[in-house]
Amino acid sequence: MAIDFQRTAPRGGARVGRKRSLWLRLHLDPWLLSILLLLISFGLVVLYSASGMSASTTLAQAVRMGVALLGAVIIAQFPPSTLYRWTPLAYGAGLLMLIAVEIMGDIGMGAQRWLVIGPLRFQPSELMKIAMPMMLAAYLHRRPLPPSWRDLLVCGLIIAVPVLLIARQPDLGTSLLVTCAAVFVILLAGLSWRFILALGVMAAAAMPLLWINMHNYQRQRVLTFLNPESDPLGAGWNIIQSKTAIGSGGIEGKGWGLGTQSQLEFLPERHTDFIVAVLGEEFGLIGMGTILTLYLLLVSRGLVMANQAQDTYGRLLAGSIVLTFFIYVFVNIGMVSGILPVVGVPLPLVSYGGTSSVTLMAGFGILMSIHTHRRLLTH
Repeated sequence: MAIDFQRTAPRGGARVGRKRSLWLRLHLDPWLLSILLLLISFGLVVLYSASGMSASTTLAQAVRMGVALLGAVIIAQFPPSTLYRWTPLAYGAGLLMLIAVEIMGDIGMGAQRWLVIGPLRFQPSELMKIAMPMMLAAYLHRRPLPPSWRDLLVCGLIIAVPVLLIARQPDLGTSLLVTCAAVFVILLAGLSWRFILALGVMAAAAMPLLWINMHNYQRQRVLTFLNPESDPLGAGWNIIQSKTAIGSGGIEGKGWGLGTQSQLEFLPERHTDFIVAVLGEEFGLIGMGTILTLYLLLVSRGLVMANQAQDTYGRLLAGSIVLTFFIYVFVNIGMVSGILPVVGVPLPLVSYGGTSSVTLMAGFGILMSIHTHRRLLTH
């Protein structure tokens, strides 16, 4: 069945506008791109210090970001109708790769999360951060909204299989992020507050079951979050050193490359999960305020673009991408500052890493595709 991707376009005197700016012809959004470039640039400055002034690490990250940005530009050229047709393929490929990880995945740091194909070593779970909301948005696009109980059951099955496979790796952080991306699609589809409240009660009731099925190290993370001082030289070391670094930065910070907690290697994982602690120590409240402002601008611009989507698929997918990005930021800064348990979520566009950066930029490429392929209407 053919899907009308412009079914919400107004009629009765409206006509398709022919004048399109250069940015629209390139299918790029200048505001979104500018904020992304500022964040990436700021992140490279912080990473250089966090990596111990390692030019090779910083250059490698710059190359990754360049490739990811190029990927976003390429994805933006494809219209949403093409992305819609590719959605089942992306979701199916993600599932097959997660199954392959379960059978023959590469083990690193005690977890079986990676696939090795030739020179490439990557985490298939990252693909599901995009494929999951795409699949749910494609399914709900063809259904009357708000979704019925039957549709919600189907959505639950779409969510459950990959989330359980990711949780088995084990990777609780990624499984929660994939779940969040899926839940945002369903919420944006228009659920009643009574249903949302019922889901919240059910989730709270399921907490004991989740606790029982957690690995020992995952339980330890929760206990450490509740009382990090109970083991200051062991499990609580990371969060204590992180809060010390952030607090010691004051208003203006100690200066670029002059942080004691980071440069003297008291702070672990300082160029990945805990890089925001380096930022707080060396750039202080001013630096923290700057990056939070950039994140706020990026999320705000993304929500505006999602709101202007002209079909259900685009609106649900774009909204989920933006809100999931917000959860990335919130969880990382929350865990580093001690208000959330440590779950191994990097700071987007700032922490060192390859696969997550590509996934994030692919999401922004989809966002620009949805925004710039709209029909421009004039009266």
